[in-house]
Amino acid sequence: MATKIKKDDLVKIIAGKDKGNEGKVLRVADGKVLVQGCNMVTKHQKASQANPKGGIAHQEAMIDASNVMYVHKGKPTRIGFKTVEDKNGTKKVRYAKSTGEVID
Repeated sequence: MATKIKKDDLVKIIAGKDKGNEGKVLRVADGKVLVQGCNMVTKHQKASQANPKGGIAHQEAMIDASNVMYVHKGKPTRIGFKTVEDKNGTKKVRYAKSTGEVID
């Protein structure tokens, strides 16, 4: 199945500890998304040549794609797929279900 959320989309988190936060999608993999500034976790890093002291780093963790919604014109909306005719033939595009507008 094609993923409805893609990299660089603006999304709103609808479930979990960061519910209500918005952010840009940095990465999509295996039904999960990485949202900028959301779902921050603490990671302990071992000392290495690049980081001689090691220490504790804070970074984003993946969130299930079902827990985020695409933001279209400032409001969260569901996304659907439809085919559109253009000069090169038919093309499958995403559209916002609330307004019916084509996203890409």
